[in-house]
Amino acid sequence: MLTRIKDIATKLAPRLVEIRRHLHSHPELSGQEYQTAAFVAGVLSSSGLYVQEGVGKTGVIGEVQGTGTDHRLLAIRTDMDALPIQERTGLEYASRTDGVMHACGHDVHTTVGLGTAMVLSQIADELGGKVRFLFQAAEEIAQGAHWMVQDQAMKNVSAILGVHVFPSIPAGSIGIRYGALTAAADDLEITIIGESGHGARPHEATDAIWIASQVITALQQAISRTQNPLRPVVLSIGKIQGGRAPNVIADKVQLWGTVRSLHPETRAHLPNWIENIVANVCHAYGAKYQVDYRQGVPSVQNDYSLTQLLQSAAEEAWSSDRVQVLPEPSLGAEDFSVYLEHTPGSMFRLGVGFKDRIINYPLHHPEFEVDESAILTGVVTMAYAAYKYWL
Repeated sequence: MLTRIKDIATKLAPRLVEIRRHLHSHPELSGQEYQTAAFVAGVLSSSGLYVQEGVGKTGVIGEVQGTGTDHRLLAIRTDMDALPIQERTGLEYASRTDGVMHACGHDVHTTVGLGTAMVLSQIADELGGKVRFLFQAAEEIAQGAHWMVQDQAMKNVSAILGVHVFPSIPAGSIGIRYGALTAAADDLEITIIGESGHGARPHEATDAIWIASQVITALQQAISRTQNPLRPVVLSIGKIQGGRAPNVIADKVQLWGTVRSLHPETRAHLPNWIENIVANVCHAYGAKYQVDYRQGVPSVQNDYSLTQLLQSAAEEAWSSDRVQVLPEPSLGAEDFSVYLEHTPGSMFRLGVGFKDRIINYPLHHPEFEVDESAILTGVVTMAYAAYKYWL
């Protein structure tokens, strides 16, 4: 069966490169993937899949029904949205939309999903059960998976697989990770409320800017001294706003940031821990405060048996020296984790790096580029893992 899958995928490869380049040239932002969704639905329909559009707002579902009697339903999820980045690759098929770019490889993800669907539709007579493809919107704003779940996309799903490109792994290889793959990502907003006054007489005011700086310093120092270094926490303040004029003491400062963690137990205590530090600093200097801690997506925790399935499928398809067992997780986030609250799943890293280049630009970079030979690697790996799921 592996030979049959490889043969089908190899014949499809030129078409898949065309699909990827079309998607790359026509990126759409999160929640606005209307043309992308229509294109995906058209490819799925022409391949004989059952198709449902408008799932999770601009998401698409496609299904392949195998002839086997196993009632377990396998889902395969890929995301479709792009980023608000001005592309600087100079490629012939670069983005035609000003200020929007597929800088995180979602065009490759969508292509791998379509290629896998096209392959499995041709071997449906050999599949032990049903495969449901989830083409998801709005991963970059961590909403799309929630929307898909709300629209019953996970109904009756027994397991789910996913893929994400990785430029630090060369094309032709993949990375698998047991356990935590990505971090939980939460949003933080802190407001410091002081008392305005003349810049020449700071002792008559309560300087919200200075106190905000003390809050930031205290949080960073406290992480290094009070958090278990084997259970990492990253807190980054990315935006500060406050003040009215150079000679006026600011009475209000707002801070916005992101908080990343890997362990659920650590994540659970972070809101109170942060608020206690903010409260103590503000109390010491006579300010008031507000802390708004909003939980985002949880950590992706790969299921052991499904990760084994991906590893064995990839090693059989490409040999063990092209499969890396990743020793460390990423502190990036992925809303694939939302699906894992409903069923076991695993996501693998698809190598897209150019072997002959000194620099492979990272994700979210305006010059991010992929070696398109990776598409075939991703399709064969995913299709063969899906086939093996019912064995």
